[in-house]
Amino acid sequence: MSAKEKNFKILLVEDDINECKAIAQYADKVGGVRIVDITNNIERALTVVVDCMPDAIILDIELHRGHGNGLLFMEKLNNKTEIVFRPYILVTTNNSSQITHDYARGVGADFIMSKYQEDYSAESVIDFLLSMRGMILFRKRKQGLGGFMPSAQDEKRERIKRMTRRLHSEFDLIGISHKILGRKYLVDAVLITAENHRIHAGKEVATLYKKTVQSCDRAMTFAINSTWKTTDIEDLRKHYTAKISAENGSPTLSEFLHYYAERVRENEDYDDDDEI
Repeated sequence: MSAKEKNFKILLVEDDINECKAIAQYADKVGGVRIVDITNNIERALTVVVDCMPDAIILDIELHRGHGNGLLFMEKLNNKTEIVFRPYILVTTNNSSQITHDYARGVGADFIMSKYQEDYSAESVIDFLLSMRGMILFRKRKQGLGGFMPSAQDEKRERIKRMTRRLHSEFDLIGISHKILGRKYLVDAVLITAENHRIHAGKEVATLYKKTVQSCDRAMTFAINSTWKTTDIEDLRKHYTAKISAENGSPTLSEFLHYYAERVRENEDYDDDDEI
């Protein structure tokens, strides 16, 4: 497998949490592809297309638990003049209306896969895109983008953006409120820990925000503890799989930072010699 094929990038636009998890897990298992982002918000998805230039998009038409819908996303995508490469769009849907399918094809769907078909699964979605990978990358090269080599600084910025988006998605899954100050501290602390797990992330965050170490640590710890008090325990167990001390009832700040640092490191094939 060539270096380009190993870098086959997919954006997942889906509002079913279980579907997202199954697709992401299978993509990690088979290798050769990278899920650059998972979102149920079409405005965020458009930003990811511009920032990350994914090769393909898995797009659900009906984002009932998100923002917008797949048809509107494709319409907006067609009007994005700053997009230099239009990703291959695989639509997945529970909608069986032929009129809707025809319209989806008219605004840009390359293929439509019904979630009602007998052999539909997360595996079939990824396997289909893998079967199309050669043609998609060939089309990209024909447009003069196959040899696109961003600078090290560009790659670093893109990686940080991806990791930040990934963390916000992960924090949404466990219910960390956007209103809690500690949430933004936690995002930066995880990124710092992913770079170097031996340094004191709280101290770096305090320097970044011109606060005391104690106040930053307190804010982050409060965000964690309040989440474990308010979020349904089954959701926490599903999306935070590390062991938690029965005595504490929630992860310590250090445990939390290292858990999510490892998750983003795995997703990014992180290089220890790189610096954020």
